[in-house]
Amino acid sequence: MDKKRSNPMEWLNQMVGEPYYFFHFLSFFSYFIVRSSASNVLSPQITQLLFYREIQAVLAFFMLIAYKMAREETWEAFIADTLFVGKIFLIALTLIMDYHLTLWYFVVFSVIYVLTQQPPYEELGSASKLTPLQLEALLTEGNTSRFWLVEFRASFSSSCRRASRCFPELSITYSNKNLSFGIVDLGLFPNAAEKFGISPGGSMGQLPTYILFENAIEVSRFPEFNFEATPTPSITKLTPHVQDTC
Repeated sequence: MDKKRSNPMEWLNQMVGEPYYFFHFLSFFSYFIVRSSASNVLSPQITQLLFYREIQAVLAFFMLIAYKMAREETWEAFIADTLFVGKIFLIALTLIMDYHLTLWYFVVFSVIYVLTQQPPYEELGSASKLTPLQLEALLTEGNTSRFWLVEFRASFSSSCRRASRCFPELSITYSNKNLSFGIVDLGLFPNAAEKFGISPGGSMGQLPTYILFENAIEVSRFPEFNFEATPTPSITKLTPHVQDTC
């Protein structure tokens, strides 16, 4: 894995210090305690089947590690994928022992998801972190990319934290001379939310919002436009007739 992207020791410290990772670690570790206790009550046939499935899970896990190392992904991506696959293996193994135990782990992982926030993905990929003024300058100066895909996010938004990994990975895959990627943090620049027609909070929160600009003109966005807010005059939304011709 690329050392420039992240330090394994830093991630080891984060796994201990971040509640999201720490509680996941405790949940996975609890399986070994449950497994040792269940050996005395499970039948020999179920114990043997469980042992075979555990070997298969370990082999599949090492194959995942080899695949991720070959792709030279960041530690953030590696840990996220490892947690996801680990949950699948854990649920599959507990189903062999007792479905009540499976339901218990479902509850545990749901509580972790609700009560703890996943740390945001720190890497930018090929995207640029921009202020609203920098974004407007890049869109209007005319000597940059024809298209700009901009993510408007905020660190206080749990949905932004969970989705923070996707945009940098998209930028690495699709960045070229005609398409550039930018990120604007509305937590640092809250006035930009109204300027770009974004509702940052409440029941109608629209974070993260993705807007595609072509030559300083907005051509598409997700989620849909918030008509209660007014975008800046220099960055306008195309009429439906013009959009159909693009």
